[in-house]
Amino acid sequence: MSSVYLDKFRIGRESKSYVDSLHAVLTAAGMFTGPKYMLSGLTGMAFKFSVHERLLPLSVSAYGNWVNEHGPAVDNVGLLSDRDAGRTRHPTFRFYQQAAIDWTRRSLDRGIGVIYWIPEFGVIRGYDDEDSVFFVQDGMSDEDQIVLYDNLGLNFTGFWYAEAVADAIDVPLETMALESIRLALDDWTTPHKTLPNTDIGSGRLAYSFMIRALLKGDYDVFGARYIIESYIYARDEIRHYLEDIHHLWPELVEASRLYAAIGDTFEGWDMADVPALVRAFETALALEEGAMDRFRKLSDRLHDPKRTVVPRWGKSTPR
Repeated sequence: MSSVYLDKFRIGRESKSYVDSLHAVLTAAGMFTGPKYMLSGLTGMAFKFSVHERLLPLSVSAYGNWVNEHGPAVDNVGLLSDRDAGRTRHPTFRFYQQAAIDWTRRSLDRGIGVIYWIPEFGVIRGYDDEDSVFFVQDGMSDEDQIVLYDNLGLNFTGFWYAEAVADAIDVPLETMALESIRLALDDWTTPHKTLPNTDIGSGRLAYSFMIRALLKGDYDVFGARYIIESYIYARDEIRHYLEDIHHLWPELVEASRLYAAIGDTFEGWDMADVPALVRAFETALALEEGAMDRFRKLSDRLHDPKRTVVPRWGKSTPR
């Protein structure tokens, strides 16, 4: 019987909950020393924007298949991680659950917390074999949530996800920055990331879903506020991120100004003033389209081996 509890571990709910969790894990382990907005930008997570047609609060975390979305994000900052996820209704879930219990405990033994879908994302910060429990931080309270080993992964959404950071390598800033821009372009131009469902729009289409729902009036008020608050925070993260890296290429100087203008557009926004919100999102759409044009010009003029060289397995990885 053994137990581990990461005493100095703290998570703050400010950004996307995955980034909040990843930043908390990395800073506690001494694997990242920058501000959260840099991690959000370098991973490309800040650029993800998804909106349900009725503005349901799930929009904020429904930006695609999490394994496919988070994999390129952590790869870009030089992280090696073990992750597993899926639907708890699958008959093999209990086998994967037991494996996740084992590698979660091993990660905590190394002093590294584990990202975990509660929902939303939080961090497993400790375990106790005697009681067969994990201690989970959700970022909303200083109090831990208690999760029985047997209940790991079980929640009302029917999805489960756990990720342990195993190692890290140094990646040049220019390499990370350029790929983050290309990840942003991929998100911007992919309209649906939760296929076969098409009730959630991503990237450019997310703006259309937001504007249409506001004009129609049939939407979840709490969800609308949560999406807008998350959106504004993410655009502020992007502005700060681009300001820190715009010395790399001139296109980023122009893009950072456009994102700053998006922030100005929502200054003093009011949920009750729907016409003003619609105008703000219409303006923001044009501004972000302009920023993406700058990103596209930058990407086009620089060599891109990831997207111009066909890997030996072809364009798709084997399954």
